[in-house]
Amino acid sequence: MKLLDPRERVFLYGTTPPREDSPEEVVRTAASRLHERVRGLPLDGLVVYDIQDESGRTPVPRPFPFQRTIDSRVYSGLLSSLTGLPVVTYKCIGQATEAEWRAWLEETAHLYRVRHLSLVGRATSRGASDGAISLLHAMELAAAHGAGFTLGGVAIAERHAGAHSESQRMLAKAESGCRFFISQAVYHAEPTVRMLTDYARECRERGAEPRRVVLTFAPCGREKTMNFIKWLGIAVPQATERAILTAPRPLAKSIEICQANLREILSHEAYAHLPLGINVESVSINKEEIDASIDLFHALAEVLDAYRPGRASST
Repeated sequence: MKLLDPRERVFLYGTTPPREDSPEEVVRTAASRLHERVRGLPLDGLVVYDIQDESGRTPVPRPFPFQRTIDSRVYSGLLSSLTGLPVVTYKCIGQATEAEWRAWLEETAHLYRVRHLSLVGRATSRGASDGAISLLHAMELAAAHGAGFTLGGVAIAERHAGAHSESQRMLAKAESGCRFFISQAVYHAEPTVRMLTDYARECRERGAEPRRVVLTFAPCGREKTMNFIKWLGIAVPQATERAILTAPRPLAKSIEICQANLREILSHEAYAHLPLGINVESVSINKEEIDASIDLFHALAEVLDAYRPGRASST
């Protein structure tokens, strides 16, 4: 998989599994529609998220109601069969004990044949049971498993703002077996630049090989979607929010802003020291926003293409 080759550019597309109560026919139809939507894109892989109820993370009401989805492994297998692409399957470790986690890994390896995992910790430490496995230990066990899992993790630039601790988390995850990171959606370049700059510097200081960081972007064309983006903990400057929601064509404006954010990130020195990638997703089920995710993909690919080694920047 190109994720592990620092010389390669990487393009991913993220999606959410259908609702838990969806009949098999509906699940297959959703997968087929996704296949049709992305089949013309130069993708290197897909990402299937493991959606969790994160209401304990913040007292702010969730803009969209939480709905459980089918097992992310099931949808990953279906999409892999349809598209022929590698699929990164997210997994939240939740309250799993070590025994439960070992059993989950066995099931994943032998029943679902999933090989690319992105492991996510609990949304909040409140209410965690004493026997729950830690994220780092879960990664260590997955990395040591005979199935040869390729492990990823999340990188949240917003957590880097205060104590500059996210780069330290990334280093610790890498030591536990993490080989790539996928960021939270970017709507403010500055926190991401700080995180990448510190991560690149700390890797050099430790003599550690930097892991690939895949930057996620999502279109936004409605106030409700904007509220959800902010509820997820994604940093959105007031000026950015206002520019999108007051624009004659909000979705086009959001794509323009995502392009500008990517240009700003790539213009910094850290880009020369880190293998990066792009992941595009839609955080809502609104058809216009989902369709706009394809336009966003092309727009970001154009920006990244201008920064390929040996080519002059377009900025």
